[in-house]
Amino acid sequence: MKELEYTCDCNAIHKESIDIALKKMPEEELFDKLIDFYKLIGDSTRCKILFVLEKHEMCVCDIAYTLGMSKSLISHQLKILKTNNVVKSRKNGKEVFYTLSDDHIREIFNVGLEHVKEI
Repeated sequence: MKELEYTCDCNAIHKESIDIALKKMPEEELFDKLIDFYKLIGDSTRCKILFVLEKHEMCVCDIAYTLGMSKSLISHQLKILKTNNVVKSRKNGKEVFYTLSDDHIREIFNVGLEHVKEI
């Protein structure tokens, strides 16, 4: 069975729909920030870091061991994530533990993960 294709072959403009979309349209700067955010979490190493931190707070050594990567690489990626408020840190003596910065990050990550599991 052939899949249906949806096309618009009319020349009608649906002003009400356009007005609703334009009224809610954010400034270009907000789209730029959203794009940067998705690029930030779209990196393979950073995505894996988010996965392990979503499960439990961890230090650099634990993350590096879990992911089979160097502490230097993990530290560099954590700095990027922390600078962009995706992760936060807590110091305990000489150790620094990382976790996701808030429930928004956790939810975005989990919703994305669930979505790709379904496709």
